[in-house]
Amino acid sequence: MYISLHLYYNKNIKKIWKMNEPSRKLSTDEVNALMEGLKTGDLSASTTLKDGDSVDIKTFNFGSDDLSLLGDYYALRLINERFARMVRSVFLPLLRVQPRISSFPPEVKSYEEYSSGLDAFMSLTNSRIDELRGSMLTVLPPSFVSLCTSSRYGGKLEILDNSRTEFTSTEEKIIEVINLGVSKVLEQSWKDLTPISINFHSREQNPQFAAFVESSDLVIVCSFVMQLPKVDSMSFDIVYPLQTLKPVSSLLRSRVQSDVVESNLTWKDKLEKAVLEVPLRVYSKLAQPIVSMSKLLRLRSGDTINVNVEDKVDFLVEEQSYFKGEMGEVKGNAAVSLTKRL
Repeated sequence: MYISLHLYYNKNIKKIWKMNEPSRKLSTDEVNALMEGLKTGDLSASTTLKDGDSVDIKTFNFGSDDLSLLGDYYALRLINERFARMVRSVFLPLLRVQPRISSFPPEVKSYEEYSSGLDAFMSLTNSRIDELRGSMLTVLPPSFVSLCTSSRYGGKLEILDNSRTEFTSTEEKIIEVINLGVSKVLEQSWKDLTPISINFHSREQNPQFAAFVESSDLVIVCSFVMQLPKVDSMSFDIVYPLQTLKPVSSLLRSRVQSDVVESNLTWKDKLEKAVLEVPLRVYSKLAQPIVSMSKLLRLRSGDTINVNVEDKVDFLVEEQSYFKGEMGEVKGNAAVSLTKRL
């Protein structure tokens, strides 16, 4: 529902604000006109109107701002989903395992609001998108970079407690590899909507020094989460200034999916994700003692049944035997080491 607000202003003063246009800073002439009006008292917008007075009226719809240019980001969400699938190929050689990467819905916020939520030490790569005459920012947390570096050179797949304030030369090389791969995959992800080319511009390690956009400018934050075995989930961001995506705003509002194959892949990906999250009951069968009915009827609290635990035990999934294993202990807990798949 829209509410109409009628604004009256004195025609002797230059119009300072157009309510149906995006927010912007006042020009020098507009500021001077405003200050002059304050001095002379000729700014009253509530002056009683007499019959026959001529006034200009503008209708303002609350809720109409720059965000409406991109609608619900339907096409951008599809691009992000496609990117999340394809970018696995960038991280597989570094991590030596196949990561699961998912995309979050795009968020719109001011750059100041976004950067205030970042740590003081991050990898921030500013790249140019020539076709859109704009830029984008790739944001990688240091723990993410350290994990990729350690795994790439044979280390364990684990997140290290990192209190450093700068990257090593080896980590810088890994950052270059990641950003180059991310740029190539993004170009592939965008090509069905509009061809783009992404070129490196600059890199910073402190959000305060990243010359990206003005703090008050709106940005679109596309976040991606990576899941790895035995490691906490990690995320990285791709940030677009709202101004960068304005030239393709009509395309981003489109709900037409030009690539049927990609649509099918999206459906298959969602189905695969749903299947992989189905809970299954797994357990080990240590022994199956056999007793007679007469002995079973005579059992009382405190009686003992002799059980022979074999060296090899069955490991079952939903009543089906899938593995043979050996009993053992890990950090004080009983454990089963899987030795053979049935």
